[in-house]
Amino acid sequence: MSFQGIEFSSEMRQLIVNVKLFFDKNKNNSDILQTGARALTASALGISETTVKNIMAAFNSEGADGLLKSGSGHRGRPSFAIQPGMESIVRKFIREENSNGRQVTLDFIGKHLGATESDYKIAPVTLWRALIRWGFEFNVGTRSSQLKESDRIIIQRRQYLRQKLANRKEDGTTIRPEVYLDESYINKNHSRDATWHFSGDGSIISKPTGKGDRLIIVNAIDRNGWIPNAKLVFQASKKTNDYHSNMNWGVFREWFENKLIKNIPENSVIIMDNAAYHNVFAAETFPKPSHTVRRLQEWLTHNEIPWGTDMVKAELYELCRRFAPKPEFALDSIASKYGHSILRTPPYHPELQPIETCWAVVKGHVAAHNDFTMGRVRELLEEGFKKVTAHTIKGIIKKVIKEEDAFWAEDTARFLENDDLREGVVDAEEALEK
Repeated sequence: MSFQGIEFSSEMRQLIVNVKLFFDKNKNNSDILQTGARALTASALGISETTVKNIMAAFNSEGADGLLKSGSGHRGRPSFAIQPGMESIVRKFIREENSNGRQVTLDFIGKHLGATESDYKIAPVTLWRALIRWGFEFNVGTRSSQLKESDRIIIQRRQYLRQKLANRKEDGTTIRPEVYLDESYINKNHSRDATWHFSGDGSIISKPTGKGDRLIIVNAIDRNGWIPNAKLVFQASKKTNDYHSNMNWGVFREWFENKLIKNIPENSVIIMDNAAYHNVFAAETFPKPSHTVRRLQEWLTHNEIPWGTDMVKAELYELCRRFAPKPEFALDSIASKYGHSILRTPPYHPELQPIETCWAVVKGHVAAHNDFTMGRVRELLEEGFKKVTAHTIKGIIKKVIKEEDAFWAEDTARFLENDDLREGVVDAEEALEK
């Protein structure tokens, strides 16, 4: 392959520099030629031997065509990951297509995302898995097979919206104060990926490789702005996996009870998502199938419930389950102690959580001014928080209320028109009550 007349990208120019510096360094080293070709190539280019091995394997297998393929990423995983916030775009598209009686397929969703998000690409398998995780299902509709939301997601959304609407006055204000909390993260090398540049020069951004160290952020808002003294920022101990892996029940409980509860209005409704550490059960006061026969007997005796000595474990547990109180989440117990209550958003509905938009503003400010040092990231975070004013938050909450009303109206209309959906929802609600 000849490179005559081809404009080199900044990455290609960097590889040339790496090779030149390598030969300058080793021009008097006769032993260097004894190194294996793969290792020598990797050292000259400043890349790993594994990368050289994969590229050569593709070239030997398919020739020049093999060089046109991007890396496969982690073995066994699709090449493209889901960007944050995609679920709200996908949900809106599917609901609109369903309401208009049009078939919805993976291909249609992929094309919609590409048109909406500047040629955003996603592997079909990755999109399929995300749709299942977000509560969609693929089955036979009124006209053809299509994707639609599962009854479970609709029920959870209805239950959430029903409580939100019950707390709303006719003028749009709330009966009880509503507080929204959430956790997020930001990496040291967080920045914008695109920049304007001369086509012949290529991009000149000198951005460190990798994402860098990570900061975990916890905060809360109400209609008047950020909750005073509630902000928590700390450096993560892990760089891998989802940021939730850096949070745990102990850290969150400490923040919840000592920084949040003490600074919110009286009799507040605290709104949060379903992160695992939000849903830790209170001290064990109810029986489990794994408990021993003796423990089940002791529980029944303690609660003055008659039981027979000839009863087997299955009978004892069924008797316990019949009289056991419904288990309570530890956070709900803490909130209740201080005169508050907790409301959890339905799964995968970031459009119903206004603090998500606040994170976007804060992170956008960091991305626009970052110099890739942790000290600067912390400074920019503080500046970003100040950009989200009470006026900003009131506007965001107003948009969320419109989303809530739209969901409620659309679900109600679909519920009344679809006998199968109505029967499925009724059956599911009865099952949940049991």
